[in-house]
Order: sequence, then structure tokens, then C-alpha cells
Amino acid sequence: MLAFVLRRLFQSLIVMLAVALIAFAMFRFVGDPVNQMVGVDTPQEQVAQLRQTLGLDEPVVVQFARYIYNAARLEFGVSYQFRLPVISLLGERAPATLELAFMSALFSLLVGIPMGVYTALRRDSWLAKIFQTVSLVGISLPTFLIGILLIYLFSVTLGWLPSFGRGEVVKLGNWWTTGLLTASGWKALILPSITLGLFQMTLIMRLVRAEMLEVLRTDYIKFARARGLKTRAIHFGHALKNTLVPVITIAGLQLGSIIAFAIITETVFQWPGMGLLFLKAVQQVDIPIMAAYLMLISFLFVSINLIVDLLYALVDPRLRATIGAH
Repeated sequence: MLAFVLRRLFQSLIVMLAVALIAFAMFRFVGDPVNQMVGVDTPQEQVAQLRQTLGLDEPVVVQFARYIYNAARLEFGVSYQFRLPVISLLGERAPATLELAFMSALFSLLVGIPMGVYTALRRDSWLAKIFQTVSLVGISLPTFLIGILLIYLFSVTLGWLPSFGRGEVVKLGNWWTTGLLTASGWKALILPSITLGLFQMTLIMRLVRAEMLEVLRTDYIKFARARGLKTRAIHFGHALKNTLVPVITIAGLQLGSIIAFAIITETVFQWPGMGLLFLKAVQQVDIPIMAAYLMLISFLFVSINLIVDLLYALVDPRLRATIGAH
């Protein structure tokens, strides 16, 4: 098991080095950072001094090593647009993105798993057919269109929920803010959470349904029926338990996807998160923010993937046996 963990950690390190190389290349090939920080009338002596201060006159290998060292310390430079440290800008907006991602993931799991189980056990019922139709809609429609339709229905037509913003937030500690402690925060969170989590919800529902149907056809389920176990015990004590093994992997990876691809949802609802900040950085060619966002999202992906691999090894005894054999 220790060798498995070390191997996964080494692979994660290689991935992060590759991402760091891509982020570093953005500074080299997407415009000159010095030109982004000075004006047109700046004397060449000051430009040369700034280039030397930033270390841009040193060899590329040295610059890359220094960039990795600074990134490990969460130092990503100063934003060209806001003239503020990038880590402070991302830190201000990280709570909004993480809160939205967490609620979207929670929505997709709490709704997707019961829908998948029901459609597997009651395949011919009218409610199962409705769930199947909803899953097709959730997979087929793009995220921005779902958000616009929800805004039109619940904000414009019915006037029940706000169409933009985060609502009233409460500050916890030095930098964390949450809208989960206020009524307006909850109302503002409903529509973007559904919009962002709908695709993941339909994916989990279809995965649970397919796995449940496959598990119900296995020999040990037939043996459990032959022993006279109750139907509820067979479905939820044996079948569902084994069905959730691959769901752990998908749910973990989808959490990273929710955080990374929250850009569209945050743009539609003007949600003040990291995704909206990244979009503004792309429009203004603010490379420090773009590179830092790429590094942080990649780190989240790698970390979540590593945790999922470890959980998968703990849950599935077959994988533990394979790991032990190697």
C-alpha cells in the first residue's frame, strides 16, 4: 500500500511540473510582462531595471526554477490589471467558488443517486421515464442555456429567486466569507448550484442506474434471493453498496470539473468567484492571474484524483489485493 501511495504521489508531482511548465510558458510567449507593467513613455533605463528586478534577464532554466519555488509558496506575482498580489485576489474569490462547487456537488449526489436507484428498480414506471427524460435534457443542453432558462423562469417570470450576485454574506475569520448563514445567500445560491450541478447529477444518475442493473444480474445477488433475504436488504445492503464503488471515482473527479468549469455559471449569474476573475483576466491578458488559476485548479484536480485513488483502494478489496500483489 505504501508503494502505491508513493507511486501516486510521484505521478502527481510529474503532472504538476508539466502544468507549471505550461503556466511559465504563458509568461514567455503571451506578450512581454514588462510591457504590460509599464507605460509607453517609460524610459528604457527603468524598463531594463524592472526586467532585472523581475529576473527576466536570467537563463530560462533559472527563471523556471524560481517560478516553481514561488508557486510552492503561493506567490504568483502582481496582477497587471488590479496592481494587487494575485494570491490575495484569488483568496477573496475562492470562498464563493468553493461554496458554489460544494453545493453543486452535494445537489448532484443527493439527487442523482436516488434517481439512479429508482430508475434501476422501477424501470417501467412513469416516474422513471420522467427521470430518464430529465437526464437527457441535462446532458444535451449547454450550461449557459440552462442558466438563462432558470433565470427567465424563476427570476423574471415568477420573481422567486435573484438572477445575479451572491446575496448577503457573513465573514468568518480573516478571509473566508459564506452566504450559507443568510436567507439572501441561500436564495442566490439555488439557481447557480442547480445550473452547475445538473450535468453532474444526470451523469451520476445514469451511472448508478447502469451499475445497479449490472449488479442485480450478478450471481451473489441471485444467491441472496435464494437465501430468502428481504428485497430491501438485497437492494440497499448488497446491490447499492457495490454500485457506489465506481461512483466514488466519478464523483471525486467531477468535483474537480465543477470547480474548473464554474466559469460559465459564474459568468451567467455574475457570481463573484475565481472563474469570473479568470474570464476578466483573459479579456485583459492578465497573465499572472491566468497562470495562477491554472496552477491552483490543476493542484485541486491532482489532489482530488489522489484522494479518490486512495478511497477506491480502501473501498474495493479487489484493488487492495492487486496492490498487495505488486
